[in-house]
Amino acid sequence: MKCVIAGGNVKVLGRAVHSLSRIGDELYLEPTESGLSFRAVNSSRSAFASFLFAPLFFQLYEPGSAGPNTELFRCKVHMKSFLGVFRSLPSLEKSVGKCLILLKPRASRLVLQLHCKYGVTKTHNLAFQECERLQAVFDIQRCASRLCAPARVLAEAVVHFPLTLAEVTLGTGPGGKISLRNYVEDEAEPSKTMVTELWLAEDEFQSVAVAPGSHITFCLKEFRGLLSFAEASNLPLTIHFDEPGRPVIFTLDDTVLEVHLVLATLSDAESNSQSPSTNGVSHLPAPSDDFADDLESYMAAMETSEGCSEGCPSPTFPLHIPRPAKSKHEEKEEEEEEEEEEEDGAVPGTPPHKKFRSLFFGSVMTPGRPGPATTQEVLAEDSDGES
Repeated sequence: MKCVIAGGNVKVLGRAVHSLSRIGDELYLEPTESGLSFRAVNSSRSAFASFLFAPLFFQLYEPGSAGPNTELFRCKVHMKSFLGVFRSLPSLEKSVGKCLILLKPRASRLVLQLHCKYGVTKTHNLAFQECERLQAVFDIQRCASRLCAPARVLAEAVVHFPLTLAEVTLGTGPGGKISLRNYVEDEAEPSKTMVTELWLAEDEFQSVAVAPGSHITFCLKEFRGLLSFAEASNLPLTIHFDEPGRPVIFTLDDTVLEVHLVLATLSDAESNSQSPSTNGVSHLPAPSDDFADDLESYMAAMETSEGCSEGCPSPTFPLHIPRPAKSKHEEKEEEEEEEEEEEDGAVPGTPPHKKFRSLFFGSVMTPGRPGPATTQEVLAEDSDGES
């Protein structure tokens, strides 16, 4: 794989890498006929982001060749290593005129060359690991609610929340109004908790089609990263969501760029008691409490496998082996042990394990290949030229 990025698009790629760095510690690169894809997923499998740059985004794009029974080579690299190349966005715009990305499978190296002013060339050789395609399973067409707004409107709204805030609740109100409110747990004492809530009028959005009374709670850190990219690129942001507990999907669309950010949402007692909706794979039964652990094991097995026949089990749901019936005393002891393990394994600052539902992921062996774009454009830059 070989591609050349020129002009202001070098900074656009740098912004995308900065946004992905808020998601996970590894960056997945996948060259396809429809463009070069950059993906990231967090360790708890509750956040997934994908940036697909069309061939017209590049000055030169060669995805490489694949045999009749093989696919194009894909890999993953450490996020910190890749981010170090694009760490200073102002410097990219002022001094870098062209960026070369070259994937060398035989040498096990990903080469990035920055061609700067005065004939200076900076070369970075990054080690990588071969991997399968990692993709979140979702369907935006089955989401019951949809919002579209300029990124600037949402960025000005979330600036009122502290940077230490973990979760935010997006809700609908009378007259088509949309609210943003910091999430407060039910057990917290109201007198000792500060609540910040903003209301946005319907005319602030480009389009509003939401279910009355709907609301979702999601992590704010990853959302801020996408907002920063969307605002700097002057692109409208679309939010697709369903009931609490179902993933929320944020999308950005341009002739040379397609972005998806998928976040797990907080489930509540009401959504758990109701029948599943028709969002994505929600027509299937809800996963059990040990679903996350089974999914981690399954994903590890899929990433190290070299192939899979059509009869392989679905990567969305692992096989569940029935267990023999147990007495009430044994069940009580197991519940107590599970509670102790959850308390010991808790990491400060992470969402409640049982409330946030993990996203559904799988390794896709034969990805789809949509047709390439037909017009050449460069992403719009902001007036200041900086993010």
